[in-house]
Amino acid sequence: MPTPSQSALHPAYPVRTPRLLLRPLTTSDVDALLAYRSLPDVCRYVPFEPMTREVINDRLASVWANHGLTHEGQALTLGIELAGTNQLIGDAVLFWHSREHGGGEIGYVLHPDHAGHGYATEAAYALLRLGFDDLGLHRIVARVDERNEPSARVARRLGMRQEARLVQNEFFKGEWSSELDFAMLADEWPAHRTVQN
Repeated sequence: MPTPSQSALHPAYPVRTPRLLLRPLTTSDVDALLAYRSLPDVCRYVPFEPMTREVINDRLASVWANHGLTHEGQALTLGIELAGTNQLIGDAVLFWHSREHGGGEIGYVLHPDHAGHGYATEAAYALLRLGFDDLGLHRIVARVDERNEPSARVARRLGMRQEARLVQNEFFKGEWSSELDFAMLADEWPAHRTVQN
């Protein structure tokens, strides 16, 4: 297994799961991204406001243009595409927070029309695989607004351990919110690695 002090992540695209393809976002994804990232309900519990076409274009040209991870502090955002359809149904992100401590984080957002089918879990599982097996991270976390029960269920289905409930820790979008923190360690990952293979 690579060590974080030596690692970089350059996935071979697309990253395949049983039903999905994860791949870099492109300018041809603008309409599909706008279809869900502009919805107030989708943005309610995540750290961004409903997006406009201009904001999406700006992100595609900047933070979403990254196709790998070479340094701590970077993020890799990948589109979630239904295999065989070319239909973008969401996106998922792997953050590399610390080289020294081998720390990372995952996040995911899905078009509501495709919720409830296990796609977010399947995509997040692929991010764990990239983070642990390919980048050599020691610990990966998921931070979830307590009110976002579907997202918390994804973390639990992945086998992530709930480590904290931070009560009203953030004044978020005009109200106090509580955060659930989930985590998995590299030495816990092998017990979950074959779940979706």
